[in-house]
Amino acid sequence: MKKRFFFASESFTEGHPDRLCDTISDALVDEYLKQDPYARIITECAISKGVVFVAARFASNATVDIPDIARSVITGVGYREDDFNAADCTVVTSLITMPSEQRNSTDESELADEDIEAMTARNQITLFGFACTQTPELMPLPITLADRLAKELSAARRNGQMPYLSPDCTTQIGVEFDQGRPVRIDNITVIAGLQGPRAVDAMQIRKDLEQRVLISMFAEDSVKPNKRTEIFVNPRGVFPKSGPASHSGMTGRKTASETYGGFARHSGSALSGKDPSRIDRVGAYAARYAAKNVVAAGLAEECEVQLSYALGHAQPVSIQVQTFGTGRVSEDDIQERLKEHFDFRLGAIIRDFQLRHLPTRYKHGFYRQLAAHGHMGRSIIDLPWEKTDKVALLR
Repeated sequence: MKKRFFFASESFTEGHPDRLCDTISDALVDEYLKQDPYARIITECAISKGVVFVAARFASNATVDIPDIARSVITGVGYREDDFNAADCTVVTSLITMPSEQRNSTDESELADEDIEAMTARNQITLFGFACTQTPELMPLPITLADRLAKELSAARRNGQMPYLSPDCTTQIGVEFDQGRPVRIDNITVIAGLQGPRAVDAMQIRKDLEQRVLISMFAEDSVKPNKRTEIFVNPRGVFPKSGPASHSGMTGRKTASETYGGFARHSGSALSGKDPSRIDRVGAYAARYAAKNVVAAGLAEECEVQLSYALGHAQPVSIQVQTFGTGRVSEDDIQERLKEHFDFRLGAIIRDFQLRHLPTRYKHGFYRQLAAHGHMGRSIIDLPWEKTDKVALLR
C-alpha cells in the first residue's frame, strides 16, 4: 500500500444536466413500477437548452405521461424560468413497445429455487462493489465529502443562505492519505452556477461557503480543513449561464460520482433508467452489499467484490475478492464465505432487496432519489444493499 498520497472525488448538485437526466430516467422507472411492479422499462434522457429528449423501451400495463414526468422533475430542481422553463421546453420522445411476453409476470418472492435459477442475465457485464473503513458508512472519504458538500450547497440555495446559487454546481474534495488512512483535507473546489439578477463575485461566494456551509459541515468530523487547505471557487471565472442553457446532459455519464468517486472500480455502465431485471444495475448493488458486510464483519479494512455475469447464466460466472493487503483472513476464504451466504442470482437480488416494490413505499419515489443523491453509502432513504445483516454469518 502506498504510504502517502492524495485523492480527489467530485460530485454534483441535482440540477447538473447529467444528474438531471439520470433523475428523469429514474423518475420514469419509479412511475412505471408504481403502476405495474412487473414492468420492464429502459429509459435514457438527453437535455440541452430548451430541449429534453427521452428514449424508452417498455413492456408494461402502465400508462405513463412521459413528458409530464420530465417536466415535473425539472420544475422540482428549481431553475429560474429564464434559465430553463419546464412549462414551455420541448420534450421529444422516442418510444418502443416491447412484446407483452417480455413483461415480468411473477413476483420473485413467490418463485421456487428452480424458477429463480431459470431467471438468467440478459446482458453480460462485470460489476464491482467496494467498502472501506474510512467513514461510518464504509465508503471512501473523498466521495462522501464531495457528496455531502453538494447536498449542503443545495440546502443553502433552498433555505436562502446562498440564494444566488443555481441548481447546477460541482464540488470536488481532495484528501491526503497516510498509511492508507485519510489525515487531512488538502483542497476544496466549488464550481458555482449562479442565477438571478444580483451579481455575485467569487470572493462573496467563498465567504458564504466558509461561514455558512463548511464550518457546520465539518463540525463533527475528525478529518477537516486546516490552514493549509486550499479553497477554490470558480477558478476560471463566473459562468454567465448554468445548467442546460450552458451545457448539455445525458443519462449515465456520472457513474463514478454515483458509486465510489473513482477511488474504486465500477463497471462504467449506467445505473439509472433501468428496471430491476437489468443485472448491470442491480448486480452493482449486490456487489456493494457483499463488500460492505465483509468490512463490517472485520474481515478486511478494504474490500472489492467483483461479479461477472454472462448471457444465459443465473449465477455470476466469476466471483473475485480483493482486500488490498488489509485482510485478516485470506481472500480465498472470504470468497468462499460470500458464495455460501450471498445469493448473487438476478432473481434472488430482486427478491431479497424487494426492488420491484420500493417505489410504492416512498412518496417521492425510490429510484429517482438514488439518481439525485447517490446509489451507494448514506442516503436520504433506506437502501437495502447498505444493510450489514450478514456480519454474523461471515464471521
